[in-house]
Amino acid sequence: MGSSLELALIGSAWHGTGIDVVAGMHKAKELGFDAYDVAEDPLELDDAARRAIKEASEELDLPIRSSICIALGLVDFTPAVRRFTLERCRAFVDQQAYLGGRNVLVVAGEYYCDLQVFSAEQIFELVADNIRALAEYAGPAGIELAIELEPFENAIAGSVQELARLIRRIDHPAVKANADISHLHLSGASFNDVAMLAGAIGHVHMSDCDGKVHGDLPPGHGVTPIAEYLQAIVDTGFAGTVSIELERSPHPEQMEELVADAYRGAAAIMAELGIRAEALT
Repeated sequence: MGSSLELALIGSAWHGTGIDVVAGMHKAKELGFDAYDVAEDPLELDDAARRAIKEASEELDLPIRSSICIALGLVDFTPAVRRFTLERCRAFVDQQAYLGGRNVLVVAGEYYCDLQVFSAEQIFELVADNIRALAEYAGPAGIELAIELEPFENAIAGSVQELARLIRRIDHPAVKANADISHLHLSGASFNDVAMLAGAIGHVHMSDCDGKVHGDLPPGHGVTPIAEYLQAIVDTGFAGTVSIELERSPHPEQMEELVADAYRGAAAIMAELGIRAEALT
């Protein structure tokens, strides 16, 4: 029997649509999603809004799994900016702990200034040091950090090889990888390359793309070999959450239809592979 995975929706799908967080959670549950990823910045939410999310999660039996933290300031050359970014990241950890989440997904940043100000290794070490410090805060709270592979030319975690290298350099049990399927494709990763992340994958994103640029399309709307990458991920021993990522659509008025289409496409792939769980606790 294969691994048992659950299917979640990332709440950023609703950004710009006029659908608020709680209403988006209700729509996700109606479609059949097993879990939910929060895409709300803790510095933008008050306690009442956080409480509403927690209550909706409990009422709907739609557990919170991940939260997306874009933390480009971890590599800023200004120390005050790095300190602020680290404090903001800690607020994400606190919010996830309150919501009963599993991890905070971290977008770690890019090499900058054509490496004419700081070397690649100096910037790499800034990221490693800051994420290690964040992990030391997150670990005791029961929250993991999942570093996302970003398929961009200057991304610090821009390939499977570099993501694995960064995780090794941080060397903390709370630090894992986020295996984003369309990003794997865009970065040129082979199915065999995924094995380099064996034992280190904490979360998975699923979307499609045209094979050329970052797209966040519903599964089946592009050329990404989603089933093959997902099987390679399962083959590493991963058993957790696969989250649909749809955001910044040029047609936000069509997002409800896109989310429904993405659910059907993802559910069909998981059913074909025999890896969908009824529920994970």
